[in-house]
Amino acid sequence: MKKISLLVVIASSCLFFTSFFQGIQEDKPVPIPPGKQRLDGDRLKGYEYLITGDYIKSGIPYDVFLLTRGKNKDNLLGRTGLNSKLSYPYTATKAFNGKIVVVPNCLQCHAQVFDNQLIIGLGNSMIDFTINQKLNPKSLRSLEKMLKNNLPRQYEAAATFIDVAKIATQFLTTEVRGVNSADRLAEVLAAHRDPVTFKWNKEPMLEIPSEVIPSDTPPWWLLKKKNAMFYNGFGRGDFGRFLMASNLLTVNDTTEAWEVDNHMPDVLAYIYSIKPPQYPKPIDMALAKEGQLLFQNNCSKCHGDYSETESYPNLLIPESIIRTDSFLFKSNYSNPQFVQWFNNSWFTKGGHPA
Repeated sequence: MKKISLLVVIASSCLFFTSFFQGIQEDKPVPIPPGKQRLDGDRLKGYEYLITGDYIKSGIPYDVFLLTRGKNKDNLLGRTGLNSKLSYPYTATKAFNGKIVVVPNCLQCHAQVFDNQLIIGLGNSMIDFTINQKLNPKSLRSLEKMLKNNLPRQYEAAATFIDVAKIATQFLTTEVRGVNSADRLAEVLAAHRDPVTFKWNKEPMLEIPSEVIPSDTPPWWLLKKKNAMFYNGFGRGDFGRFLMASNLLTVNDTTEAWEVDNHMPDVLAYIYSIKPPQYPKPIDMALAKEGQLLFQNNCSKCHGDYSETESYPNLLIPESIIRTDSFLFKSNYSNPQFVQWFNNSWFTKGGHPA
């Protein structure tokens, strides 16, 4: 009886939203057109670049990192050499002066250990941007002082990362764990970087709003379905340009950005190859078939059809229809000054603009 009652509630809710959706006349969903993607990359090279690449070139000196964090024993990525001692969200790379530093990689947000397995592409629901995060302005100032006084060459390799992180981390704090303020980080980095040259300025050139509006990290296996990378329709055109956005953390100039950009077809090929993991528990197939019918008849208009001919609507749903919390789609990437910064930036230049 409980299963039947639950199905009735779900069906009633879906039917209500369907009729409400159809009853709205003044606003209509807006189709998002597809953009041209560079799909000729090598997925194996893309994977290797993600877990060992130098898209961030300044970080914490390798020996200092191991001293403070300890050696990682799991090596879930099966990496060799210096990376074999690091946990999967970190990569050892060579700074401009030849010193080895440890930098965060993309798996910081886009992977998670679940059921004793590392699932690459799963949004990290355990990430912590609360006040208790280990990397904060106070700890960074202590690191800076120690390196300057004792290890000047290592400080030289770490300086860019420390300078940027001291400013950025104070704007990223969330009230709870498990949500991601990466969109906020992009906004802060843009405020301090010249859009054309990517030169870093200590003083912000754009106003940084006071509120921190985080979001869940979407799984990578959804990207191949989408015509825009982000919830509000931002992130159109060449996806590779958005995938390399973490490079803004330490990039020195656009020459370095072009080097990273050359790897993006490989990275996109790898991300497009990722499939969601199979659900590991038993499934009531009879109940699942009933749910499938309800979903297809009432929900797929917005959420897509998961049949063999799988389709995804790629629609922007107006606020008058969706009637959900407006904070997310009115902040971060929707900020007019950020949109203007981006549309005037290096990211929109060349033969494959974003």
